[in-house]
Order: sequence, then C-alpha cells, then structure tokens
Amino acid sequence: MDAGHGVRREDVMYNDFVVIGPPSDPAGLQGMGKAPRAFTRIAEAEAPFVSRGDDSGTHTKEKAIWTEAGIEPAGDWYISAGQGMGAVLTMANEQQAYTLSDRATYLARTLEGTDLLILTEGDPILFNPYGIIAINPDKSPQINSELANQFIDWLISLPTQEKIAEFGVAEFGAPLFIPDSAAWREAHGSAE
Repeated sequence: MDAGHGVRREDVMYNDFVVIGPPSDPAGLQGMGKAPRAFTRIAEAEAPFVSRGDDSGTHTKEKAIWTEAGIEPAGDWYISAGQGMGAVLTMANEQQAYTLSDRATYLARTLEGTDLLILTEGDPILFNPYGIIAINPDKSPQINSELANQFIDWLISLPTQEKIAEFGVAEFGAPLFIPDSAAWREAHGSAE
C-alpha cells in the first residue's frame, strides 16, 4: 500500500497459528503460551521439527518466531521440507515431529487422522490476519478496478462475514476463521 501498488485494503478475517507435535511431547511444550519459548525448548532438545521451508506466510511466521527466540535453527533435527502445509503435516505426523500450522489447516487434517496435538497456542505472535487489497489500476490496463471493488465489498459484507463465522462450526464446534471486517466489528460492538 505504501508503495502505491494497492489502492484499497480491507480486513477480512483472522485465525491463528499453533505449535503442534507428538503426544509424547519430548520437548515438554504442553500448555506453553509463548511460541518463542516453545521453539527454544525444541532446539534445546534437538527434537525433530518440520519446517515448510517454502517462503510461504506460515514459513515467514516460523522464521519470525525463531528470530524472536534468538535461534538460527540448524542440524539434523531441523527438517526444511520445501512443501505445502498438508505435506508438512503428513511428514510431521510420520516422524512424530513438531511443526507450526495455521489452526484451520490442522483442524481440517484431524478429519483425515493425525496423532499430532496442539501444544502451544494463544501467543499474540501467533495471530494470523487475512486481508484483501485492490491493485492500483494505474499498474496495468488489464486491472478491472470496478470488479475488484465489487468483490471486496462482497467479501467484507455482513452476509459474507456471517458465512465466515459459521464455517467449520458443524465439524469442529468452533469457526475456523473469525470475521474481522470493519462492518462486522461495528455490527458486533468491536469497532476500533
């Protein structure tokens, strides 16, 4: 936005990242509320950790947590998969390793079966916001600004936000994402 590539940015929803691992929890993370401390324990124990290693948003968040912990992960215990979240969850489950996942993908994977458990959650560093940006129409004649804005208006509208609030409730007892548009916050008394 600051560089002028986008002309409109809106909050849409959020979920969070969780540190998951095997039920045996060899690094002793169960119930830890601070992700950098959990990562420190994993490194100290040299417990297997599967990283996406793919420069995705999840991988970027993982690197930020390692940085906050003051650790440059390296060694046989640290496995850079270069894969998407589904493949990483499969690898972590097979190797009984730790990993970082967004909650929605982890919960969806539980429907297919996994031994991995959420061990660390709730740290503000694990917050995972989703937004939408309309690209500046001056960047290309192929940009349809009118349709982009119609899509944004639909995505942040109260009816669509309600669908986001309901998504996952039937399967998991809680939504996979929390609506967060300005209209939603205003309608629900949480406007900033």
